[in-house]
Amino acid sequence: MCWAFQNRIEMTKGYSPDELDDIQAKWKLRFPPDLIWILRGRRCVIEVPGERNSFDWIRAPENQLRKILDWPFKSFLFDVKQGRWWPEWGEMPIDFSSRTERLQEIFSSAPKLIPVYGHRYLPEEPNESGNPVFSVYQMDVIIYGSNLPHYIAHETNQVSRGVEWPRAKKIKFWTKAVELNGADPYTS
Repeated sequence: MCWAFQNRIEMTKGYSPDELDDIQAKWKLRFPPDLIWILRGRRCVIEVPGERNSFDWIRAPENQLRKILDWPFKSFLFDVKQGRWWPEWGEMPIDFSSRTERLQEIFSSAPKLIPVYGHRYLPEEPNESGNPVFSVYQMDVIIYGSNLPHYIAHETNQVSRGVEWPRAKKIKFWTKAVELNGADPYTS
């Protein structure tokens, strides 16, 4: 997705229903209805060299898409390697290999995140419109939009400072991650 950088990226017609079905099957994802609606309307077709921010689900190299999809886990793992560990996860294992395994267990029960732009992600669960968009950078997780339209307005600087944000849905694991970072999950 590429709302914030439309002046640097060419936009074209969206994906067909068959293309979206193929993308979801290939990457083992389920796009919520509001994301499908947006992707049916438009997509990015030109990559910005050196940026991992925007991509085309069909034309982008698979290794680029894999990196973007793996970012939340790898990003958390970086902090875990540095010794950061949330008490909710139990006692921190002494060796890094055991910490990695424990983090994999934790992530296996968390809703998968679908990349939207850069390190902004939309949870695939619940599979309904209105899920919040999370900014995930290492274990620093905030809500960057209470829902997809709110996120787009925020990313494109159309949300005024001091205006109360709409309440975001609680999402298993991810809302707790926001809270554990000391952020208010409704006004990040």
